[in-house]
Amino acid sequence: MVYDPFITIDFIQFPWVHQVSMEDIFKETDILSLHVPLTTDTNQLVNKSYISKFLKPFYLINTSRGKVVATDAVVEAIANKMLLGAALDVLEFESLSFEQLTQEQLPESFKKLITLNNVVLSPHIAGWTIESHRKISEVLANKILELNS
Repeated sequence: MVYDPFITIDFIQFPWVHQVSMEDIFKETDILSLHVPLTTDTNQLVNKSYISKFLKPFYLINTSRGKVVATDAVVEAIANKMLLGAALDVLEFESLSFEQLTQEQLPESFKKLITLNNVVLSPHIAGWTIESHRKISEVLANKILELNS
């Protein structure tokens, strides 16, 4: 199932994709995977109110931008069993350098999040593939060769 308010899916090209309404997403979702830019409309999109609209508990995956998901809402939803778990490749607090902060300086919701056994955090690498590494290497090599010619 896919929800996108801006495009219509070409069902001939993608026959396995079912474009649905947001209401259908709230009713049917088992796993919600976010792939959105950070805009004024998506900033804190996944918050307490948004999560409460889902009719059943679900898993959350965020590989888009950290500020799309409110960390405190995730922690609360996991505690209340509205979220079964979360895989977060990006974080709301990604602009902070956690290595330089003391435990006391970390946001409370982040301190709780990192203790949960049904949360997986990764360092913004969801898009890293063999192909993307090859492409990056080729682009960098070409830039170096251009500078040396």
